[in-house]
Amino acid sequence: MILVNTNYISGKELEMLGLVKGSTVQTKHIGKDITQGFKSMVGGELKAYTEMMDESRAMATKRMVEEANALGADAVVNIRYATSAIVAGAAEVIAYGTAVRFV
Repeated sequence: MILVNTNYISGKELEMLGLVKGSTVQTKHIGKDITQGFKSMVGGELKAYTEMMDESRAMATKRMVEEANALGADAVVNIRYATSAIVAGAAEVIAYGTAVRFV
């Protein structure tokens, strides 16, 4: 599966199959929330949240690819990511793009 954030793949003619997406909502356990809260007072990277967001993007991408595979896609073009806070310490990440087949 080819994944790109452009709306084309050089040298390939594409047949559009439709929108595909994958999402997840994740949170860290209370212990991590407390330690990250203290860290936010002194500044610096909140590594536990960085890891959580990396895991979330990977999970959302995996789910998007599974949806594309179900359509018989060869690639997903024009991939985008969006995130939103659900509650304190929890975030939704969505990956979306256009599933395509090579002609």
